[in-house]
Amino acid sequence: DVQLQASGGGLVQAGGSLRLSCAVSGFIFDDYSIAWFRQAPGKEREGVSGTSSREGSTYYAASVKGRFTISSDNAKKTTVYLEMNSLKPEDTAVYYCAATEVELSPRLLEQWVSAAAASYWGQGTLVTVSS
Repeated sequence: DVQLQASGGGLVQAGGSLRLSCAVSGFIFDDYSIAWFRQAPGKEREGVSGTSSREGSTYYAASVKGRFTISSDNAKKTTVYLEMNSLKPEDTAVYYCAATEVELSPRLLEQWVSAAAASYWGQGTLVTVSS
């Protein structure tokens, strides 16, 4: 079974950093695209960042570009990370990792993440940024 498990959320002051982890299992890492999404209270879910390792594609939403970095443990290929720096109160949300069973070019990765839709979802992890 495809499984994704997000962790690493917490409370941090504005300007601080957090690293989220998404442990993945049940599928061949290179055959999938994996992304981070978030949903703030009262708002729609939005795409944050995505990666498609075999295609060498990464994508960042404009709101996080330059502050967030998506990466994976290339050796074991079991975990995807989201390094979040210079956090702002508007980054407060439940963050989810998700996957879809297709490799995506940069253009298609952007479309997929922006659509905030995926085949497989992990449970969320709450990030709260205080001002």
